[in-house]
Amino acid sequence: MKSLVPSLIFLLGSVLYFGCSQESEENRLQSGRYRAQLDAQGQILPFEFEVAQEGEDQVIYLLNAGERLRVDELTYRNDSVIIRMHIFDATLKGKINGKSLTGTWSKDYYDDYVLDMTAELTEAPRFSASASTDGASVDGHWKVIFSSEGPENPALGEFFQTGDEVIGTFLTTTGDYRYLEGIVDGNQLKLSTFDGEHAFLFVADMDSEGNLNGNFWSGEHWHETFTATRDEEFQLPDANSLTYLKEGYEGIEFAFPGLDGQPVSLDDPKYQDKVVLLQIFGTWCPNCMDETKFLTSWYPEVSDQVEIIGLAYERKDDFDYAVGRINKVKERLNVPYDFVVAGTSDKEVASKTLPMLNKIISFPTLIILDKERNIRRIHTGFSGPGTGEHYTEFVEDFKLFMQKLLNEPTNLAS
Repeated sequence: MKSLVPSLIFLLGSVLYFGCSQESEENRLQSGRYRAQLDAQGQILPFEFEVAQEGEDQVIYLLNAGERLRVDELTYRNDSVIIRMHIFDATLKGKINGKSLTGTWSKDYYDDYVLDMTAELTEAPRFSASASTDGASVDGHWKVIFSSEGPENPALGEFFQTGDEVIGTFLTTTGDYRYLEGIVDGNQLKLSTFDGEHAFLFVADMDSEGNLNGNFWSGEHWHETFTATRDEEFQLPDANSLTYLKEGYEGIEFAFPGLDGQPVSLDDPKYQDKVVLLQIFGTWCPNCMDETKFLTSWYPEVSDQVEIIGLAYERKDDFDYAVGRINKVKERLNVPYDFVVAGTSDKEVASKTLPMLNKIISFPTLIILDKERNIRRIHTGFSGPGTGEHYTEFVEDFKLFMQKLLNEPTNLAS
């Protein structure tokens, strides 16, 4: 009998091991497309993601219109999963039950920013139509006014409709609302997006005159109403005119700590006799992510003549926290240029760090200095690839302008 004990122990251990392994496999997200939703201010905010297996790694793609934003930091614990949101300090957490996931989305730089979340492996659409008749047409170019407790804010809405399906975005003076996707349900427009940091829902009704009247919900607390009127001629103010050098100042100066804690300024030798771009930026900002991707792709073409400094304004007044977030952006987006820790993201506080400017209106803002350190252009906001032709026009204009600066002799630049 004694000789059987080791065999029984081995057999029992094998059963437990393989049983646990099987349970672990069952409690992983299954591959495929998921329809998810957040409970945002009493509204259902739908979004979509895809779970895929890439070699030995399981990854997630956040799906919004034409964007597939790759997320690859998944941690499994028993029957639950923790999903870090790309470059952002935000997390999806949920308990897995077969083809469903129940949990929360949180912004982790806040103590209590948490929304309930559910997701299900399904082919169901982001929005389901309830109307039995064909939907109205929202295709085209719209003049939009957003209203909240403060001043009204203009925006340009551009929507592209195929049947009842709609993609598009709103462009504003501070940036665009990125990739929006939804439907027209009868006379009602429904759009949403989720990129890990921003969760937006737009619902608008079309009146008898063809105008839109709607609501915009963002995440946990922000809400605005908006109206929209078709207007093919409407344009936003010139993004190069909104932020400017105040009277009495001749240029821009600063000394902010680099990621190693040592001060960085425009007097440093590496910035002499070069065109310098100052990117007012935050790691928490999806529009900044879009601009950073563009600058990262362009910079190798001109790196012997141009320097870029990212001026990071972060959610916490904590140097080590800021450095950690910036390093994550540099690593994940392969950013080749310099960053400094400039301050916190409160715009009033941030504006005091650059007192020569009228104010910091938007993250991002791009300040372009010529070889003599003269401010030649300040571009407020960023219209990213989700804006289609607007992004293309920006890229073309930017490259032409930069080539002009690079062609200027150092002693004649002005």
